Amino acid sequence: MSKNSIPRLIYAASESSADMLYATRFFVPDPFLYLEQNGKKSILLSDLEIDRGRREAKVDEVISLSLIQRPLEKRLKKKPTIEQTIERFLRQRRVRRAVVPSDFPLGLANALNASGIKLEPISGLFDPGREFKRDEEIKQLQQAIALTEVGLERAYAVLRASEIKPGRKLFWDGKRLTSELLRAEIECAILRAGGIPMNTIVAGGDQACDPHERGSGPLAANSLIILDVFPRAAETGYYGDITRTVLRGKASEAQKRLWHTVLEGQAYALKKIRPGLSGQQLQKEVSDLFTNRGFPTEVREGRWTGFFHGLGHGLGLEIHESPRIAATKFKNGQVFTVEPGLYLPNVGGVRHEDDGVVTGNGFRVLSKFPKVLEL
Repeated sequence: MSKNSIPRLIYAASESSADMLYATRFFVPDPFLYLEQNGKKSILLSDLEIDRGRREAKVDEVISLSLIQRPLEKRLKKKPTIEQTIERFLRQRRVRRAVVPSDFPLGLANALNASGIKLEPISGLFDPGREFKRDEEIKQLQQAIALTEVGLERAYAVLRASEIKPGRKLFWDGKRLTSELLRAEIECAILRAGGIPMNTIVAGGDQACDPHERGSGPLAANSLIILDVFPRAAETGYYGDITRTVLRGKASEAQKRLWHTVLEGQAYALKKIRPGLSGQQLQKEVSDLFTNRGFPTEVREGRWTGFFHGLGHGLGLEIHESPRIAATKFKNGQVFTVEPGLYLPNVGGVRHEDDGVVTGNGFRVLSKFPKVLEL
């Protein structure tokens, strides 16, 4: 029996499982069962969700969980566990073997294996089709990217409106402008536009030299600020992911050089991406470009400096979706972020990030938000 003909199981909440959302296109906050068998897609839903599932889920069959549980409860003289219910359902469907995602729940897996239903985990994307985005998915990604740009536009507006006071202090709307306040403005704008903010990064000064530092405390004038915005579209579940690095006030020559060097590195990568090219090789070429411009990747005084993270990652129903740029050869239909960065304590951090799709002609950038150093 080939792997393609083996039944496929998922047990997860589609609000948090990209595999389940991709399989059903149906948002549910609690775990439920998905079975794909002989080309037919079935889901097992609680009575709470079943009517909505029949209207919205992109599957062939929606089955009531209680219809499976009731005869089992009579036989057991007590309410069956979810493991017992799923086992009964699978036995009714004559499932003796199935493939599952690598994050399939261990307790359920142990119960099914003990009952004689053998499970085989699949590493990586459970459905390989997720790697290659269809036209409809590209449109949904563009909608998510538009939400991202709404948040960035709000950030630019607040920074431009902020007042520079003695001591490089920034004030906005009568208050000291902090990372927390600017993040709240970004995320409220995204919420109003139909997005779900996800740990937006607003990091200034040396905080920006730690690429995943969210940022905290007062923001300063004449200091580089990384704005990394990656919301989820509430309607579809797709993500956008854009980073801009800005400065309120006047940039020093060192800051300008850092900012423009990263811009050069990103432009180089965007131009080079094409089907068949090694992502690992491209990562090295961008790193070499930075080294040749005087920004090597090295440890200084116990901290990494230069370009010490990946060039980019897949983007879709997960913010960090397989594969990473450095782990692939580019293929038509893949969607990636391209986000080189340079980080130098006492100068600041700079990262430019855009989203795009690999095409037969190269790389089509989907994000259009302007890159501006001084606001």
